Amino acid sequence: MYYEIRTYRIKTGAMPAYLKLVSEEGIALQKQYLGTLVGYFYSEIGPLNQIVHIWAYASLDEREERRAALARDPAWQAFAPKIQALLEEMESKIMKPAEFSPLN
Repeated sequence: MYYEIRTYRIKTGAMPAYLKLVSEEGIALQKQYLGTLVGYFYSEIGPLNQIVHIWAYASLDEREERRAALARDPAWQAFAPKIQALLEEMESKIMKPAEFSPLN
């Protein structure tokens, strides 16, 4: 299993708008295409204005196929610019659990 950890820094003051957009329009599309959502979080202590969402994939090929399918969807193409306007920075990490990890 591979885990993609996506971290977004949201513009100051834009967190409520971001969460509303994702809740009402984005998350259903993401779940439809990306599959297993491990968690979706926002920061309250430490670096503020951060969103972290984690997706699980059986392989890197599966991740690539799923993300490409999402990118082709016209509904996603209409939605993505709405949240991109609220972002300052994006980071994506691919993590593979150690054999003793409970999420292995």
